[in-house]
Amino acid sequence: MTQPRHIAVIDIGKTNAKLALVDLDTRTEVAVITRPNTVLAGPPWGHFDTQGQWEFICDGLKQFYRGHGVDAISVTTHGASVVLLDEHGDLAAPILDYEHPIPQDIAADYDAIRPPFAQTGSPRLANGLNVGAQLHYQFQQDPTLRARTKAIVGYPQYWGYRLTGKAAYDVTSIGCHTDLWNPHKGGFSDLVDRLGIAEKIAPVTGSDRILGTILPKIAAKTGLPKTTPVAVGIHDSNASLYPHILSQDTPFAVVSTGTWVITMAVGGKTVDLDPGRDTLVNMNALGDPVPSARFMGGREYEIVQAGHPIKPTAQDIAGVLATGLMILPAVDPTTGPFQGLPMRWTGPEPAIGTGQRAAALSFYLAMMTDTCLQLTGAQGPTLVEGPFAANATYTDMLAAATERPVQHSDAVTGTAIGAALLLGEKRETAAAPPAMSGHGSDTSDTLRAYAARWHQKRQQ
Repeated sequence: MTQPRHIAVIDIGKTNAKLALVDLDTRTEVAVITRPNTVLAGPPWGHFDTQGQWEFICDGLKQFYRGHGVDAISVTTHGASVVLLDEHGDLAAPILDYEHPIPQDIAADYDAIRPPFAQTGSPRLANGLNVGAQLHYQFQQDPTLRARTKAIVGYPQYWGYRLTGKAAYDVTSIGCHTDLWNPHKGGFSDLVDRLGIAEKIAPVTGSDRILGTILPKIAAKTGLPKTTPVAVGIHDSNASLYPHILSQDTPFAVVSTGTWVITMAVGGKTVDLDPGRDTLVNMNALGDPVPSARFMGGREYEIVQAGHPIKPTAQDIAGVLATGLMILPAVDPTTGPFQGLPMRWTGPEPAIGTGQRAAALSFYLAMMTDTCLQLTGAQGPTLVEGPFAANATYTDMLAAATERPVQHSDAVTGTAIGAALLLGEKRETAAAPPAMSGHGSDTSDTLRAYAARWHQKRQQ
């Protein structure tokens, strides 16, 4: 097969669905289009608007092919989602939104059957953030669902299935706090048998395998050639990690930002992960376990900015540093390393839409990220992907707090390049590290002093 150049990347984030066209030769995004990732209220439960997303994807593929050409397709999605297909290949049930509330009695029943953290590297998370909890809930709500389910696939592979008619479950998605995977053994956890789904889970495979070529009806709908290959696909945080796995010397850490901020430490110190602080073991695209930690940073950004984002000026930043104004955790107390703690300001709360509010928020997000990096034993440079990469106030404070170099990606979508590289030649990609900008750890004493005070105050 000729080495593909233009890769259309389906990128379904929790907040937005995106389609990006990546030029593999230059590792740049030629085009990006987006739409909100709408959640429908039900029945039978809160679920994603997959039909709306599908029309968006097909229209975008047609647009990209006409404008630039499309050589191949890759897929990346948020984690904590699973898809149940019936014997006809249709949805056996709507794809449950992982934030849909699960009743306490059903959650308690699930707690009695889920394996321990030592086996899965997966902490107990809220609502349906553990895929096993979703499946247990859905089977309880619909007693016929398990029998009607012919195949269980990962969320990236659902879109691949619609494109190719082939079913799979990639290792990064099943290894993303699902409770279904044992990362230490590289196989199913005990929960799979307890749920009675061992024969229903689609073959678990590498993210960089070719799932198949597009179906004739997809070729007719989009104009793409019938020979267009589709990669198996990858969990979005692992898509951010993948280019660096191919090119960076260890140790290093990647920070994938979006609705979630997820830190992944590669080759760092050996630490005992604490499931009570939202640490976990992810599986990377090579099938290796990666110590990780997370908090809902993008959601927290939206909560604090309250619809009025603003870029702080140098004067705003200096004012926050001079007064020591801080946000202390946690803006979203249901996730992250400080669960259950209420958000508080150390001084008078700045008005919404002010630069000092934005500066304090950026510092807060950097300190939360620093905490996650510490919890996972991160060492070496920190590589920031996604929306926060463009926030210099955030990256400056992160460098000060970690006292290590921080680099940031210039790409619009931090996941798209990594997903596109699943279709690249590995020998070539290994020799070409991603385009990154940044600075060393030589930051001001004022920033470092602020970071030290933040850690001190959040313990009070």
